[in-house]
Amino acid sequence: MEEARRLLQHDRWRWIDQSALGPQFHALQSFATDDTLCESVGSGKSSAVARSWVHHDTIVLGIQDTKLPFLEEGIEFLEAQGYQYIVRNSGGLAVVLDEGVLNLSLILPERDQGIDINRGYDAMWFLIQQLFADFKMEIEAREIIGSYCPGSYDLSINGKKFAGISQRRLKKGVAVQIYLCVTGSGSKRAETIQQFYERSKQGMATKLVYPEVKPEVMASLSELLGQPLTVQDVQLRLLTYLNHSSEEILSGQLMPEEFEVFHRYYERIIERNEKFLNK
Repeated sequence: MEEARRLLQHDRWRWIDQSALGPQFHALQSFATDDTLCESVGSGKSSAVARSWVHHDTIVLGIQDTKLPFLEEGIEFLEAQGYQYIVRNSGGLAVVLDEGVLNLSLILPERDQGIDINRGYDAMWFLIQQLFADFKMEIEAREIIGSYCPGSYDLSINGKKFAGISQRRLKKGVAVQIYLCVTGSGSKRAETIQQFYERSKQGMATKLVYPEVKPEVMASLSELLGQPLTVQDVQLRLLTYLNHSSEEILSGQLMPEEFEVFHRYYERIIERNEKFLNK
C-alpha cells in the first residue's frame, strides 16, 4: 500500500466541505463540481482537492440503470418514497444518498506516469483504512454479492458492505469518489434499491446484468463498528489525516475563476440527465 500512500502525499490540499448545504443542494451540482475540480487540478491551477458532500434523499442512478425495461415504474416508486433521482457521469449502478451517507471526492493530478484505475481505488481504500485504524477491524476491498452497485472495490467489514468507490477522469484530473454509509440502517437503504429493481425489471430477461439485492449484506459504519459515528466525526478523522500528511490545508469553496467552468459542466450534466431520463 506504499504506492497508495504516495498518491495521497501532497504538500498542499484544498478542503471543500459541502456536507451541510441542506436539501436544496442538488446532486447534479456535486458531479459538476468534481468535473470542474478535475479540470483545475489537471491543468495545475489547483492543488489536490478533498471534497465532502451530502445530499438528502437522493437516488443516484448509473447510465446502465436507464436501460431497465420498466424504468418509469421504478422511478414512480422512488418518487412515492420521497426520493429525488439523477444519473451520474461516473461508473456504477444505483446508490442511496441521504443525511447519513458521507461522500468524499479526492481530486488528484495525473502525473507523468499516470494514475491507473486500480491505483486510484487503492488510494481511497488505503485512506479509509487509515481513518478507522483505531477500531482494529479489517476493512476488505472485494465484491459483495447481493449489495447494490457491486464492484471489486466494495468496502466491507465481516462481509457487510458499507461503502463503494467510483472514478471520474477528465482533462488530466482524476476524481476518486466514495460513498460511506456512516449512520442509519444499511439494510433499509438496500431495501429501497431492491424494490426499485423489482419494479424496473419485473422479472424480464435483460442483456445487461442488474444486482439481485440482498439487504442483509449491507450495513452502516455505526452498525459495524458498534459506535454511533456521525458524518462530522468522519470528516474530522479525514482532516486529521490530511494535517499529518501535508504541510498546508486551504479551506474554502470554488475559486471565482472556477465558477464559469462549473456552470458549463452543470449545464452539460443537466442535458445528459434529460436525455437519459427522457424528461
